[in-house]
Amino acid sequence: MKKLIFGCLLLLAQLAHAQTATYAILPKPAKLVEQKGTFKLASNVTLVLDKDNADLRRVATQLADRIAAATGTRPQIKTGKASGQSIYFTSAKSEKLGAEGYGLKVTPKQITITSAQPKGAFYAVQSLLQLMPAEIFSPTTVTGVDWSVPCCTVEDQPRYAYRGLHLDVGRHFFPVSFIKKYIDLIALHKQNTFHWHLTEDQGWRIEIKKYPLLTQIGSKRKETMAGRYKDNKYDGKPYGGFYTQDEVREVVKYAQDHFVTVIPEIEMPGHSMAILAGYPQFGSNPDKIVPVATKWGVFEDVLFPREETFTFLQDVLTEVMELFPSQYIHIGGDECPKVQWKESRFCQDLMKKNGLKDEHELQSYFIQRIDKFITGKGRKMIGWDEILEGGLSPNATVMSWRGTEGGIAAARQKHDAIMTPGNFCYLDHYQTDPKGQPIAIGGLTPVEESYSYEPTPDSLSAEEAKHIIGVQGNVWTEYMRTPEYVEYMVWPRAIALAEVGWTAKDRKNVDDFMKRLDVHKKRLDLLNVNYFGAPINGNFQYQMPQDATASK
Repeated sequence: MKKLIFGCLLLLAQLAHAQTATYAILPKPAKLVEQKGTFKLASNVTLVLDKDNADLRRVATQLADRIAAATGTRPQIKTGKASGQSIYFTSAKSEKLGAEGYGLKVTPKQITITSAQPKGAFYAVQSLLQLMPAEIFSPTTVTGVDWSVPCCTVEDQPRYAYRGLHLDVGRHFFPVSFIKKYIDLIALHKQNTFHWHLTEDQGWRIEIKKYPLLTQIGSKRKETMAGRYKDNKYDGKPYGGFYTQDEVREVVKYAQDHFVTVIPEIEMPGHSMAILAGYPQFGSNPDKIVPVATKWGVFEDVLFPREETFTFLQDVLTEVMELFPSQYIHIGGDECPKVQWKESRFCQDLMKKNGLKDEHELQSYFIQRIDKFITGKGRKMIGWDEILEGGLSPNATVMSWRGTEGGIAAARQKHDAIMTPGNFCYLDHYQTDPKGQPIAIGGLTPVEESYSYEPTPDSLSAEEAKHIIGVQGNVWTEYMRTPEYVEYMVWPRAIALAEVGWTAKDRKNVDDFMKRLDVHKKRLDLLNVNYFGAPINGNFQYQMPQDATASK
């Protein structure tokens, strides 16, 4: 009897795994009903649009491109009524599906994609591709594959409106080709925002026409830290790089084609040594030589709240907003030491003049000036949770990184908040036992921990909870010198956070996620992603600690 029970349990487990493997969609849909049979992707399959819409045609073209690359046969794209074996794109009312929702129905005769907007159709295509054999992600033609899609009905839409992934290019610079690949992976996992951290103490990475010294001087440092921070060693090699405005436009357009919004971050008033290296007049002393930082960390040289500083920042942000059509502009606002402000007669007089009781309120004054300018341009400002100190700017959205308290405080003040607490969402942490791992900044955040995160705190009322608009993974690159190492640290943890942002709380299950992820890894292999545990991990240069161990 025991053997019979054990056998039944084993069979049930195998069946559950088989179902997971067959419907291994990431992130998990809101509703998926399995059906019998399969749709055979024949060589004469057509993609049919119910009406000719440029954005919808672009989605269909991307699907056709993918099918052509993997199968060697390119489907035709037509407009009108579906007939024969086809993949049919049709529209529906937005009230049911929302802007990003979709329906996907697979029968033996036809695949139907239903959406209110093209971005919903785009997400349906990502799910459809994940129902196909993994080889659909091959960059070259694959033969001998059964190109069939399991029948099912999917009804899906995201839990949160904001689903982001960040990349710091200030500490280390990455080429446009990698930024596009990063966006591809953001889009594949139904995230919709790329937070581009473009300026830092260690490098200014965006061309500003009115202030050429930002890139002529600010984009270059004389050397970079080598090994652990505490070793205080340097490689002695000049380092630099920046994106031209044409390259920025190229990235923004590429992201738009994949329904990803690019949010630029221009740090202020701290993390500004790369500004002061070229324009010291915006800091404590116009005669002070401020080098672009070579060490990691936080520095006392910061921007001063003078009128000429605000003019400079408004000029910079004007050029930035011309390049980025995003609703949000991120202004940093974190880790701003107040030492120089405390020692400045100008700052102390300004505080008295404006009735500011301390330097935290002076930072609030600084941020509110910028908020007013950004709002006046029809945009919205995001800042790290330090912008709460000294009083929150009237129109600000808070990005909560020092735990969840900042997001909770913002929501209770009726401000929107994006949750990105370090212990769950910082992808520069170690993801396994640090022993034998490449150098990382510290911490320990395995994929299961990222997956366990619940962005909406129980302590908020239902009305306050509406202000928690999403979740984001952050990628700080002090120790990530190459694109391959970024990939090693980011995936698969970013996929876990993608499911946190998309999938309803009661639909999540870590064991089920890990099974679907196991299938998904073959897709990542074909996309040449150097994720943690990938077969190609040995093909890139790790920055290993000399004693082969790493401290937390």
